Amino acid sequence: MTLPERWAAAAATTRRVWALTTPYFGSDERWRARGLLGAIVALNLGAVYLLVLINDWNRLFYDALEARDQAVFWQQLGRFTVLAFAFIVVAVYRFYLTQLLEMRWRAWMTRHTLARWLHGQAFYRMELARYGNGEGAPPDNPDQRIQEDLNLFTSYSVSLSMGLLNAAVTLASFVGILWTLSGPFSFPFGGSTVTIPGFMVWAAVAYCLLGSLATHWIGRPQIALNFRQQRLEADFRHHMVRVREYSEAIALDAGQQVERERIGLRFSDALANYLQLLRAQKRLTWFTNFFGQAAVVFPFIVAAPRFFAGTIQLGELMQIASAFGRVQDSLAWFVDNYSSLAAWRATADRLTSFEASLAAQEADRPALARTQGGEQLHAHDLQLALPTGAVLLDGVQLQAAPGDRVLVKGPSGSGKSTLLRAFAGIWPYARGAVAVPADTMAIPQHPYFPEGPLRDALAYPEPASRYGDAALRQALDDALLPQLKDQLDRQEAWAHTLSGGERQRLALARVFLKDPRWVLADEATAALDGAAEQQLYQRLVERLRARGGGLVSVAHRPALEAFHDRVWELVPAAAGGSAAWQLRQTRR
Repeated sequence: MTLPERWAAAAATTRRVWALTTPYFGSDERWRARGLLGAIVALNLGAVYLLVLINDWNRLFYDALEARDQAVFWQQLGRFTVLAFAFIVVAVYRFYLTQLLEMRWRAWMTRHTLARWLHGQAFYRMELARYGNGEGAPPDNPDQRIQEDLNLFTSYSVSLSMGLLNAAVTLASFVGILWTLSGPFSFPFGGSTVTIPGFMVWAAVAYCLLGSLATHWIGRPQIALNFRQQRLEADFRHHMVRVREYSEAIALDAGQQVERERIGLRFSDALANYLQLLRAQKRLTWFTNFFGQAAVVFPFIVAAPRFFAGTIQLGELMQIASAFGRVQDSLAWFVDNYSSLAAWRATADRLTSFEASLAAQEADRPALARTQGGEQLHAHDLQLALPTGAVLLDGVQLQAAPGDRVLVKGPSGSGKSTLLRAFAGIWPYARGAVAVPADTMAIPQHPYFPEGPLRDALAYPEPASRYGDAALRQALDDALLPQLKDQLDRQEAWAHTLSGGERQRLALARVFLKDPRWVLADEATAALDGAAEQQLYQRLVERLRARGGGLVSVAHRPALEAFHDRVWELVPAAAGGSAAWQLRQTRR
């Protein structure tokens, strides 16, 4: 990469990080955020001012020791007590307010990012995009980016920016002191004498400049390694979560050894990368410790000739050493914080890519025109595709009127569930137009139940307080779950506690509770026995008929055809067509 390309990439990164940083300070919490930031800046300035006073105290105190002046010694010791106490107060409140700002900033960014991630099914569309053609794939592990990366970003951003401010102010405060104290340095060159004013300042600048360049050269690999480490740790954690979610299926398949190997492989990848990161940090630590230890004696070495010549006293020597240390610490901020900067850069890169993916989802307008209202369900020029781009159906015209009960059938993978997703308005790879009645409810193949009281799982996504206990118990009774009627307040992980058939009956209990006019059922009874399936479908059809609505079911069992009067069957399309399947409509 050429130098102009590096500058362009750095400028683009700066713009993305700035766009990630500024929204909080312009939000509805802006005055509190700006107030906290201003107070932290003021405390940092106060701390630097106290350091300047302590530096001046060094000269007076050590001169008193050299002169054996007891009165001045005790006077300066009392002055130090006041300065030290003031510095402690400033340090405590600087720490507290910094942590408070980090917490409030993280809380706001988390709420803001969660709202965007969950808005408009962005979380669903981003996951679907993973199975596409690989172009513009969304970032991995959004849960980690929201939970961990936001925390790291706000923490590093505040601490590093305040550290940089503190270094800049300290440098501005002490460079003048060091310039005055260091005096000129003269040496013969080419038959004449060359004099360098403020020699200690130039020595500190040269020392830290060389140290910063060496630090960047040694530590640069840490940026990529930190980025990769965060991803590998998230993959490791994610696979363990999947084992917990699918614990029963894995146990029934006796797949624990395979999962152990897969988890072990992910952990080994994380450890291997961490070992590379550790080695990179070791190399940098070798240099930074050498750099720091050399800086302790460097000012004494440079100032020693003047001290032994009697030009300066011990107090001035200690003041020079203290001022040099402050200037050197300020100029060496990059050296001292390189590892933190590398971790911050990796975190910022992960968040900016996640932000770009969210922005792309918000800007992506659906190609499917969906309206909700009216009495009929219909589709016009409907095209359905997979995330890979393969077209399942094209140019489909469908219509279902109140009272219709439609069975969608066809081979697995032909797009039956995808058709229902398009009607529900969640499938992003659809074109054309669909319309559904306003009071329509979908039953997915694998219903979701939140952990907590049974009443919350039954009423989801509405609050359980909207329904009385009698209505909740009646819905459970109608769904053939009488054993749960007295357990409305029982707290469980219902997705794991209930069997597959019980979960499907609980999903039907939601339908009986909310009593919609139209239902889109995607293999809603596939886990039930024949008798229970017949009984529940009979109740569902009777309710919909009483409401003057309709039913669209995806199902494989021939026994369910008796509850439907129309069939939409997906059959292979003719060779050479644009779609893999075509839809055949018949009436029973």
